Parts: sequence; structure tokens; C-alpha cells
Amino acid sequence: MVKVTFTLDDETVDRLRRTAARLAKPQSQVVREAIKDYAERTGKLSEEERVRLLKIFDTMLPTIPARSAASVDAELREIKRARRQGGRRRRA
Repeated sequence: MVKVTFTLDDETVDRLRRTAARLAKPQSQVVREAIKDYAERTGKLSEEERVRLLKIFDTMLPTIPARSAASVDAELREIKRARRQGGRRRRA
């Protein structure tokens, strides 16, 4: 373990002490667990971001053309063939 020093406001220290007492855990353990939980959430979308992205998805979904798998496969084959020959000669 490494000993570190932090400066915390009175409200945060009070929360830490109440939480440690309620959980019957040392304050240092509560801090370690809180940092671990926070680190695991970092990089994940907030609820606000998630809702915003879902709205964008919902507006974009109807613009995706409905095509059969065979049609998509045929276009992909044409793209691969065209790349091997230096580019498309006609529009797909």
C-alpha cells in the first residue's frame, strides 16, 4: 500500500465518514472501492449521451435502404472485383 494525502471539502469528508460507518469498513477501503467504481464507469456513456445517440440512430434508421442480402452480396463482389481491376467502371 502507498500512503497519499488529499485535501477534501468538509461535505465530502462527512460523506466518507458516514458511508464508512454505515458499511462498517475503513475509510481507506471506501475510497479505494469508490475509485475502482468510478474508473470502471469512465468511458461509458452517460444517460444523456445514450439518449442523444439513440435519437440520432432512430432518425437515421429509416434512411437505410431495404435491400436483400443477395443484392448486398452482389454489390460487395462487384466492389472487390473492381478494386482488383483498378476501380469501378459503372455505378452499382
